[in-house]
Amino acid sequence: MSGPAGIPAKPSRIILTGFMGAGKTTAGALLARRLGWNFWDSDFLVEARAAMTIANIFERRGEAAFRDLEAEVIREAGNADPGEHFVLALGGGAVERAETRDFLASLADTLVIFLEAPLETMIARCAAHENAQVRPVLADRARLAERWQQRLPWYRQAHLTVQTDGLSPEQVVERILHKLEAVRPEPTGEARVSFGTRGKTGARA
Repeated sequence: MSGPAGIPAKPSRIILTGFMGAGKTTAGALLARRLGWNFWDSDFLVEARAAMTIANIFERRGEAAFRDLEAEVIREAGNADPGEHFVLALGGGAVERAETRDFLASLADTLVIFLEAPLETMIARCAAHENAQVRPVLADRARLAERWQQRLPWYRQAHLTVQTDGLSPEQVVERILHKLEAVRPEPTGEARVSFGTRGKTGARA
């Protein structure tokens, strides 16, 4: 049973989408802790599966191979035990795959939230990150803008949109929780927050 505009009445899973620098990983981990849910990040799941960083996957195997792995780990996470509560942060380009979008739309009791900010804000956040040097895509602003515009309609298919510009990660979580008051996600106890064994150093957008 769904609430208004297809929002699940009692979501047991929350999926965060948005462009690089939107704050999905940081806010997602904090949100999971607040709810007592598990947390996963699709980028880290890909790195664990491939046993290499995303930058190395792009260099050695190419973007298509990365997208294949990304779709695979997202499907596995989504097919987890229906009783498992979790927050899943998606890589910025995960929505490019039609099969991934269709799979996410098919998941029961799953709430999709789009974290949105101006493109320049997100680029500045990424540029300030300690691993910015392994993100050569940051130098091609025209390509970044093109990808942002291409993905925006897919991001907007989310159940909810939360603006993150000018907000701390804690404030983003508060805004998410405020929007979730109507659906009241149920805390489940102690969270398992997993970032995998590698840092988020992917040179992808």
